[in-house]
Amino acid sequence: MREVAIVAFAQSDQVRRSDEQSEVEMLMPVLHSVMEQTGLKTSDIGFTCSGSSDYLAGRAFSFTMTLDGVGAWPPISESHVEMDGAWAMYEAWVKILTGEVDTALVYSYGKSSPGSVRDVLTRQLDPYYVAPLWPDAVALAALQAQALIDSGETDEPALAGIAARSREAAADNPRAQVKGAVPQGDYVVQPLRKGDCPPISDGAVAVVLAAGDKARELCARPAWIRGMDHRIEAHSLGVRDLTDSPSARLAAERAGAFERPVDTAELHAPFTSQEVVLRKALKLGDEVKVNPSGGPLAANTMMAAGLLRIGEAAARIHRGESDRALAHATSGPCLQQNLVAVLEGDAQ
Repeated sequence: MREVAIVAFAQSDQVRRSDEQSEVEMLMPVLHSVMEQTGLKTSDIGFTCSGSSDYLAGRAFSFTMTLDGVGAWPPISESHVEMDGAWAMYEAWVKILTGEVDTALVYSYGKSSPGSVRDVLTRQLDPYYVAPLWPDAVALAALQAQALIDSGETDEPALAGIAARSREAAADNPRAQVKGAVPQGDYVVQPLRKGDCPPISDGAVAVVLAAGDKARELCARPAWIRGMDHRIEAHSLGVRDLTDSPSARLAAERAGAFERPVDTAELHAPFTSQEVVLRKALKLGDEVKVNPSGGPLAANTMMAAGLLRIGEAAARIHRGESDRALAHATSGPCLQQNLVAVLEGDAQ
C-alpha cells in the first residue's frame, strides 16, 4: 500500500456567527494557507474533494459555489460528499492509494448560524417512525447520557469534568470558539446541561494529502496515515445499545489503532457523554491526551468538526508534539456513523 500523509492543515476562526461572510469568503483564506504551506499551485493538485451539507445552506448544489475559491478553470478533478469533510478525506486517500494521483486537496465548511441546527438534524432520522416526532439532536444525546448514567458508566459530575477539561485545553487554541472555564449552566435537556453541549459554530478547514517522497518534499514531518476506516450502526435507535459504539471499535480495529498505543486522540464527541462512549470503544486509557485542541465542545462546525479532529491530530505530529495519534469523526444521532484514522510521524 502506498504511503500517504497529511502535509498541511489550516482552519478559519470557529465563530458563533459569520453573517458578514459567504461560504466562499470564509473558505478562501483557509485554502490559500494550506497551499502556501506546501508551495503548491492549483495545477499541482491531482484531486480535490469537499464535504458540506445543502441542508445547512438551504439550497441545492451549494457546494459548487465554493469551487470558485478553489479555482475550477482550467478543469480540475473534483468530487463532493454530503458528509463531514473527514469522509471527503477518506475518498481522497483512496484516490491516492490507487496510484491515480499523488496529491489531493480536501476541504469542508459549515454555516450553522442561519438556521436551527436542532431542527435540521431531525431530517437524518428514520422518516417513518422517528422523524415525525421531531426529536432534536440534544434530546437524543440526553437519552444516551441517561442510559450511561443508569448503567453506572458515568455521572453528572464526571460529565462536568470532561467539559471543564476540554474548554480549558481550548485556551491554547487561537481558533477555538469557547475557551477557558465555562459554567455548566442550566439543563438543556436533563441530564445534559449547557456545558455538556457543543456551541453552534461557523467555520472552514482544509488539508493537503501527498504520497511517499512527495510528502517528504512538502513537509518536514508528515503525518502518515497508517490506517483509516469507517463503519455505521443500525438506523433505528431502538435496536442499538446507546452505551456502546461497536462501529467505532470496528473502525479503529480495521484502521490498526489497537496494534500499538497512541499518545493523542482527537475525538469528535459533540456531547460530554459521547466521550465516555468513545473512550471505552476505542480503548483509550488515562495516559492518552484526549482533545488537547479543546475538541467539538470548544467549536463544533457542522460538516467540518470531524476533519478538524484529523487536522488537529496531524498538526501535533507536524510540530513534534505527538508520535502516534488517533483521530475520530462521527455523523448521525448518538454516534451512528464513525470514522477512525491512525496517524504517525517519523522517528525524531
